[in-house]
Amino acid sequence: MARTQGSHSDITGPRIRKAALGLFARHGYAAVSMRQIAAEVGVQAGALYNYTPDKQSLLFRLMNEHMQDLLSAYGELGRHADASEALRQFVGFHIRFHLERPDEVFIAYMELRNLTPENFADIEGLRRSYENALEAILRQGQEAGLFDITDTKIATLAVIAMLNGVMTWYRAGGRLSLDEVERIYWDMVRKSVSA
Repeated sequence: MARTQGSHSDITGPRIRKAALGLFARHGYAAVSMRQIAAEVGVQAGALYNYTPDKQSLLFRLMNEHMQDLLSAYGELGRHADASEALRQFVGFHIRFHLERPDEVFIAYMELRNLTPENFADIEGLRRSYENALEAILRQGQEAGLFDITDTKIATLAVIAMLNGVMTWYRAGGRLSLDEVERIYWDMVRKSVSA
C-alpha cells in the first residue's frame, strides 16, 4: 500500500498519538472514532492503519507509554536512605510529573475499563510497580518507627489518590504556587502516616 502523500512515519505516528490523546481525554475513548482521529491529524482514515492496527492498540500504546515514562522518570531519581525523605521526594515527584501530563493521567485512570483483559493486565502490572515503590517506602518507615500505618497497601492507595487530586484543581497562576502546593500536600501526607 502506498504511503499517503506528504506522510512521514516519524512525524505522522506521533501526530496520531497526540491527536488520539487529546480526543480521548476530551470526549472519552468510546465516543471517538478512527475517522475523527484521522481528521484531527489531516490524513485519510485508512492511513491510520499504517501506524496502528486498531483503536484499542492506540489506547494501549498511550497508556503503556505513560506508565513506562512514569516508571523510568521515577527510577532515575536518587534514593534516600531515610523513609521520611524518600516519601517527601515521592510526593513532589508525583505531583510535578503528573501536572505536566493531564491528558495522560486522565486516560490512565478513566479509560482502564476500555482495555481488553490482556491489555488491562499489562497496564495494571505497570501501575502495581509504581504503587509498590511507594509501599516499600511506607514499610521502611513503619519498620524504622517513623510511620504508624495499619495497612501499607491501603495507605499507598490513599496517598496516591490524594496526590492525584491536585491534577483536578491546580492552575498555574492561581492563589498558590506549585512549590506551596507541594509543601501543603507533603505536610498532609506526612501527618497522615507519622508515628
